[in-house]
Amino acid sequence: MPQVQVIQPIQQQPKRLRVAAYARVSTKSNEQLHSMSVQTEYYEDLIQKNPNWEFVGVYADEGISGTSIKHRAELNRLMEDCRAGMIDRILVKSASRMARNTVDLLTLVRELKSIGVTVQFEKEQFDTDSATGEMMLSMMCAIAQEESLSIQKLYYTEKINSTPEWEVAGIYADDGISGVHTKKRDGFNQMIQDCKKHKINLILTKSISRFARNTLDSIQYVRMLKQMGIAVVFEKENINTATMNSEMILTVLSAFAQAESESISQNVARGKRMGYKHGKFAFPYGRIIGYRKGADGKPEIIPEQAEIIRLIFNSYLQGDSLQSIKAKLETAGALTARGNTEWSAQSIQRILQNEKYCGDVLLQKTFTEDVLTGVHKKNTGQLPQYYIENYHEGIVSKQMFREVQTEIARRNSKSAANQRKRRRGRYNSKYALTERLVCGDCGSPYKRVTWNIHGRKQIVWRCVNRIEYGTKFCGNSPSIPEEELHRAILKAVQDLAANFTDEVATQINGILHDIQTGESTMPNLQEQLEQTQQEFDRLLEMSLDFDEDTPFLDDKLKNLNSKIKHLKKVIADSAARQEKVSQPEMLLSAKDLQIQEYDDALTARIIEKITVGSRNDISIRFIGGYEKAMPLE
Repeated sequence: MPQVQVIQPIQQQPKRLRVAAYARVSTKSNEQLHSMSVQTEYYEDLIQKNPNWEFVGVYADEGISGTSIKHRAELNRLMEDCRAGMIDRILVKSASRMARNTVDLLTLVRELKSIGVTVQFEKEQFDTDSATGEMMLSMMCAIAQEESLSIQKLYYTEKINSTPEWEVAGIYADDGISGVHTKKRDGFNQMIQDCKKHKINLILTKSISRFARNTLDSIQYVRMLKQMGIAVVFEKENINTATMNSEMILTVLSAFAQAESESISQNVARGKRMGYKHGKFAFPYGRIIGYRKGADGKPEIIPEQAEIIRLIFNSYLQGDSLQSIKAKLETAGALTARGNTEWSAQSIQRILQNEKYCGDVLLQKTFTEDVLTGVHKKNTGQLPQYYIENYHEGIVSKQMFREVQTEIARRNSKSAANQRKRRRGRYNSKYALTERLVCGDCGSPYKRVTWNIHGRKQIVWRCVNRIEYGTKFCGNSPSIPEEELHRAILKAVQDLAANFTDEVATQINGILHDIQTGESTMPNLQEQLEQTQQEFDRLLEMSLDFDEDTPFLDDKLKNLNSKIKHLKKVIADSAARQEKVSQPEMLLSAKDLQIQEYDDALTARIIEKITVGSRNDISIRFIGGYEKAMPLE
């Protein structure tokens, strides 16, 4: 069992929170205005007295009802400042001061949470950032959804029943479903099916946005229903499609509804990016195994699930293919993140490449290019990404994670001579020598083949280039019996163990000197990285100040992001090489020192490359740089 390195989170200095307050009175009476003045003074004094807080301001609406948020200029200004990243925390006397409409309240709170802004309600004594606040908010959500739907259902039932010429065909409701798409709106789709069965003559709906926020969907469904003789009444807009002479008004209003939906989505995305920059995000507990939410709000390791992750990483480094790891997991009855016993090679690959398992977090791996299509695309530099190191305790060590990424890259690499063959079949990691054993003449990998000589089978390794193209392209590569290769590798490992403190140390020190000499520019690279990161942050701040797209900045951000990735890779690769070379004792464990037989798993773990020059010129290079010439016997 490998030793798991615990990466402790970096202790951050507490930052002063930028705090604002919101107040509201419903009338402009002298008493109410006096109350507003008292509230403003109270919050200004409260915030300024707290040494950990920075006073932003008091946002106050005078003589405005709390039923709707549309005409509350100060509340809307507060929200805009929050979206701009100017506020971390909001103080409010009570939930009713912020909004009397429960749905509006929850919408505001949810958006604020998504952009990393917390709200403290004094009267109710709960904070949206606390565990209690989360629970109360969830309860309020459930009540609000039920309340909103119940009110709407009751309203339409009474309205239809009060009209003598009408008969209730049904109340169709979708709970907690976006109006951008109709695919997952079961209630809406059931209504359309009942229309096709001639069960409905007239549809009542609150507004166009409740019907559909996608202009195309709205127009198409209205047209289809009109052809079936079914009218739609949009109450808010006062539109009845049965008496409508033109689609122009409906088209315009539908476009406004769609634009509103897109604007909301953009604001949410902008808020998330601001949260990412400050290290605030929602950890995907439901889509990842091995972690649960701890008491401190950070990911906490689940021991039994962590063993599954370690099994996957260890097996891969020992040479197992994704399919063989899949078989191991299913035989052991291991459960996926969704609780299934059937695994896929793709899910195992994603686990092996997920930085969260070594304690880091990469944010904005994907993005939604178009809110209407809802298609997620891999972020390959189109948008900035945010990398948080040591966010939580890793299940595997950083070194193991790096080794796995190196092994993935090695397995995915293709030589020019073998490129055509690789299109026909996937990498076969059944044998450790696959792609580790290469031809010193042409550089192609060796392949394991079976010879049948006079009825006697013999396993040999041959150059792929020579097999496919003959001696014209590779004329000097020998065919090597597998037994001879195994003996040579075993002898090299035994020599490594026996001469560890003498020969190996001398060679390692020489390699380390070469590395350090060749990488004397490391401090300069680090300085370049810091300067590039500062420039990236400056431009990012600038881009977030614009409400519209900024292609002139986006291109620069993309280029800077690519440069940052390159510099980080160069620095990380250099550090990893020095770490491996400077610690050669990590190559072998105690049990490996006593090895008497060839071990394929050990070969996969400690040998980087074997170059075949001739039968008497076999070079075995271990991970860490130590190289041993070993002729075949």
